[in-house]
Amino acid sequence: MELSIGIDIGGTNSPFGIVTAEGEVLANGSIKTGEYTQPEDFAKTMSGLIHAELEKLDSSYTLKGIGIGAPNGNHFQGTIEFAPNLPWKGVVNLIFLFQQFFDVPIYVTNDANAATIGEFVYGKGKGLKDFMVVTLGTGVGSGFVSNGELIYGHDSFAGELGHTIIVEDGRDCACGRRGCLETYASVTGLIRTTQIMLAKSSRKSLLRETPADQLTGKHVGDAAAQGDALALEILDYTAKRLAFSLANAVAITSPQAIFLFGGMARAGDLLLGPLKRYFEDYLLYLYKNKVLIEISALTEQNAAVLGASALVWHELQ
Repeated sequence: MELSIGIDIGGTNSPFGIVTAEGEVLANGSIKTGEYTQPEDFAKTMSGLIHAELEKLDSSYTLKGIGIGAPNGNHFQGTIEFAPNLPWKGVVNLIFLFQQFFDVPIYVTNDANAATIGEFVYGKGKGLKDFMVVTLGTGVGSGFVSNGELIYGHDSFAGELGHTIIVEDGRDCACGRRGCLETYASVTGLIRTTQIMLAKSSRKSLLRETPADQLTGKHVGDAAAQGDALALEILDYTAKRLAFSLANAVAITSPQAIFLFGGMARAGDLLLGPLKRYFEDYLLYLYKNKVLIEISALTEQNAAVLGASALVWHELQ
C-alpha cells in the first residue's frame, strides 16, 4: 500500500494526515502552530507525531512522500517566505527541516495551491486539464490549472486572484494596497459589507439582533436563508464583485470549470444564484455558457490535508 503524508501549516493549527492514493485518511493529528516559536521545534514535534502514527499501521506500506501546504509557500524553493500570520519570520526552509526526520521526497506549496491540487487529484477537477479553485475564507485564495499543470509563475507566487484590484481606491487590504478582491469577497469582506450596509440603512433585519462587531458570515447566511432582504442584498453585492473578478480571470485562462471552497461557499445557492447570473453577464461572448461554477467536492474538515497529500501524487506523476 502506497501512502503520502499531508501537512497543512496554519496560523492557529497545523493538522496532518496519512493518506492513501485514493484519498482515504488512515490517521491524522494536529498541533498548535503558535506554541512553537522556532520552526525547528515545530518540525521535530510534527515529525514525531507522524512517526508514531506510522508505527501503528501495517508495516507493508510504502511512504512515497510528504506534501506541505503553507501560507507563502514557495514550491520551487521548498520554503515559507515572510508569512505574516506565522510565528516564524523571514524565510524558513521546510524541506531541510523535515529531511532531518524523513528520507522521502518532500514538496511544498502555498495553501490555496494545495487545495487546487487536492481538487485535481481527489475532487471534481479529476480528469480536467483547465480549471480554477477559489477559496473563500478569511481571505481569498486561488489556484489555476492550465493544460494539466498548476500555474506557478517564475517565482512560485502566481495566481493571487484575491489581490487583484477590483475597485480603484477601494477598501484597505492587509497586503498594503486598496480595493483588492479579498476585501469584498472573503468572509472578512462580507462582514465589512454587512457593517457598512447596516450603518447606512434603517431597514429591519435579523442582522440587527447581533452587535455589529460580533457578526459572522454564518449570521448573514442564516438570515438570508430566512428571506431577510438586507442579508440577501449583501450576498448579491458580494456575488457581483466576485463574478466581476472571475469573468476577468476566465478571459486570461479559459478554464472548463471554477470550483469554490471555504466558508463563503457554504451559502450554497444563495451565493451561487446571483454569482452565476452576474458571471454570465460579465463574460466575453466567447466564453458564455462554457464555464461551470460549482462548490468543491472536498469537505472542509480534510481538504487542507488532502490537498497537501495530493501534492505528492501530482509530483510523482
